Amino acid sequence: MAHVVIVGAGQAGAACAAKLRALGFDGAVTMIGDEPSPPYQRPPLSKGYLLGEIGEERLWLRGAEFYADQNITLRLGAPVSAIDTAARTVTVAGDVLAYDELVLATGSTPRRLPAAIGGDLAGVYTVRTLADVDAMRGEFVAGRKLVIVGGGYIGLEAAAVGAKLGLDVTVLEMAPRILQRVAAPETSDYFRALHGAHGVTILESTGLDRILGTGRVAGVRLADGRELPADFVIAGVGILPGTALAEAAGIVIENGIATDAMGRTSAPHVWAAGDCASFPWQGGRLRLESVGNAIDQAEAVAANIMGANAPYQAAPWFWSDQYDCKLQIAGLNTGYDRIVTRGPEGDAVSFWYFAGDALLAVDAMNDSRAYMVGKRLIEQGRTVDPAAIADLSTNLKALLK
Repeated sequence: MAHVVIVGAGQAGAACAAKLRALGFDGAVTMIGDEPSPPYQRPPLSKGYLLGEIGEERLWLRGAEFYADQNITLRLGAPVSAIDTAARTVTVAGDVLAYDELVLATGSTPRRLPAAIGGDLAGVYTVRTLADVDAMRGEFVAGRKLVIVGGGYIGLEAAAVGAKLGLDVTVLEMAPRILQRVAAPETSDYFRALHGAHGVTILESTGLDRILGTGRVAGVRLADGRELPADFVIAGVGILPGTALAEAAGIVIENGIATDAMGRTSAPHVWAAGDCASFPWQGGRLRLESVGNAIDQAEAVAANIMGANAPYQAAPWFWSDQYDCKLQIAGLNTGYDRIVTRGPEGDAVSFWYFAGDALLAVDAMNDSRAYMVGKRLIEQGRTVDPAAIADLSTNLKALLK
């Protein structure tokens, strides 16, 4: 009987296992995860879960009975230590498991602040796993001082939680503006103003020299010599693809585990999907860090294991919740040369990214219609009149006809 082993019990791993069964695969499926919890959603960790609004079981992607009903074997709290692509085996907790097809859904790990600058002090946290958030939850007490290093979406989401819980929050961003790597100045301006309205201090063009304290965080020293008190620190300085196992097995790495358009790696019978994988995109390679990509790419891999032989067609989308603002992003803005603003209309506003006449991406704040229309236009490769987008009298849905 054929055996598919999935290394990684996150969003991509769970999506791949479920899709295999949905497509009629009747062989053995084993999903291996290094965390003790069953596959769960990560985005709410830095929002509803940290706020205490939802419990752990509400994070689970499926109830425990699903895996039993679907005859999917879960091995949790058991990191894989080695892959032998020649023998087609993986080693986990001392056991050697044979596979017919192997899917690497090893996700990503957060970048950590170096120990040389105090990154190993007690009270320094990252936001990636249940254990990370459980460890820091007790720190969120009204009146305490939180310093966040990094003005990307993870850092800003943590800042929003801190502000809502009554903490004194400061965000440090080394770049000239928050969200510089991922968004236009208009989106940065929007979120800077939003956080400022909630009492968060944002320091841009501000580097971290070191974290101060003996044994535990007491403050931070900035690159310009200023010192700020801090009761704890959260590092939101990006993530790294989980490539160590693949690299040790001799699989080609290129900004993640390199795959072809079908999801195959350089090793026969080994596939990759999710945050850890890079795939062909517009003449280069792309690695996407999003729930949408993890699900879609993993399901494409499952279909190709079943013989579909269909290239993965990425349709990037992302979201972020901060305070009462829901940001929805469609497309990729790389190479834009113009921003068209629609709104504000009430609390809704959207920023549309163009390269010449081509619509590349949309950032929609509290505007699900702009997001939905923009996403469909981008996926269909449609051109659209920028003036019509900016005109609030334009019925956006009419642009799809």
